Amino acid sequence: MAGDLINGEIPDHWEFTTLGDICQRGGGNIQTGPFGSQLHASDYVPVGVPSIMPTNIGENRIVEDGIVRITEEDANRLGQHRLRAGDIIYSRRGDVEKRALIREREEGWFCGTGCLKVRLGSGVVDPLFTSLFLGHPAIREWIVRHAVGATMPNLNTTIMSAVPFALPPLAEQKAIAAGLGALDDKIELNRRMNATLEAMARALFQSWFVDFDPVRAKLDCRLPAALDPVTAALFPDLFQDSEIGPIPSGWTAGKLGDIGTNSRRGVQPSDIAPNTPYIALEHMPRRCIALGNWDDSADVASSKSSFKKGEILFGKLRPYFHKVGVAPFDGVCSTDILVLAPKSPEWFGFLLGHASSDELIQFTDLASTGTKMPRTNWSDVSSFKVTLPPKPISAAFTRIIQPMADLIHANLHQSRTLATLRDTLLPKLLSGELSVDRQISSQAR
Repeated sequence: MAGDLINGEIPDHWEFTTLGDICQRGGGNIQTGPFGSQLHASDYVPVGVPSIMPTNIGENRIVEDGIVRITEEDANRLGQHRLRAGDIIYSRRGDVEKRALIREREEGWFCGTGCLKVRLGSGVVDPLFTSLFLGHPAIREWIVRHAVGATMPNLNTTIMSAVPFALPPLAEQKAIAAGLGALDDKIELNRRMNATLEAMARALFQSWFVDFDPVRAKLDCRLPAALDPVTAALFPDLFQDSEIGPIPSGWTAGKLGDIGTNSRRGVQPSDIAPNTPYIALEHMPRRCIALGNWDDSADVASSKSSFKKGEILFGKLRPYFHKVGVAPFDGVCSTDILVLAPKSPEWFGFLLGHASSDELIQFTDLASTGTKMPRTNWSDVSSFKVTLPPKPISAAFTRIIQPMADLIHANLHQSRTLATLRDTLLPKLLSGELSVDRQISSQAR
């Protein structure tokens, strides 16, 4: 049973049972999402009820990026698939370990095709404790081992109902959930802060180097918004013609290669030091410069590229051109990633802004070559046309952006430490080896 799985002596007052049993006792159920015949891709709408797909399931949280939506009518027509706070949603095929606890803000959202919903009911088990228990490495392994399918693992209600479960009294469940949940909450807070910092950086880049807002303001005899007098004085008050259209006076039409380079530093596995971080395309989140996930290079078996802290990593395979990140440390990466660096420190923010822009994504998508797996290269990326400001303006932008990048990296390292602490404590708490202590919560402060 669960006690054997999680490798610890379960306290005598804990109960051995199954996930299906606790759902039934609480008045809940385990149910797969709608079949494709009930809801088609053509039914998705720009505005409506969010419909959670496997790609939206992160580490115990919903990832809203790229979520599809359906009409309120369709959501009500298939009302048995609407979600409540406290439900747990799984990917039904493929990466069947993926799960997410539904929070209050996701109340009423839709369990989409390809997912499976666990409704716990009430009075028997705490939802946060349950989602944490299901994240125990041994339980995750049990689910993968029992998933059916020769080429792709699949979950069904029978498998999920049989998941072994160690059930403490409700008060202990809530105490364990509060302790570990505090760590998760801090990790989520860091993620949201990083997202806000990135949005601010993108908006400022768009304003200065794409829309030329400070120039337009001075042209209209207005003070540029939110700029100190010294920075505002760097911008001209006129436009000039160029080969790429009107650009600010004194600026030049150039290419990304004028201010950036591709660091070609190949390394063999035998030359990689132990414990060197390794980043592959799957570690790089979509449209997010904060790289919070990586592996140990111990398992690397082929040649890689090395990178330095602060260099820019750019996915060069279609459809991964939107994967751009700033390296938070020295390490190695897949050769499917370009390593970019500014030719001088003043150009860091400018290069990063263009590397993560929609315009460069579209450009590299059109310029990529290859039939099975189209890819770009530095020759193409470096030819991307840009409007080059005088170096003092780029330096001013970097002075604003660099502290944001530094704070993002600090948040990433803190979150990584908290996640390690959580994953270390999780098996011990869920086996009864450790009792809940207030010190757990203090680690997240």
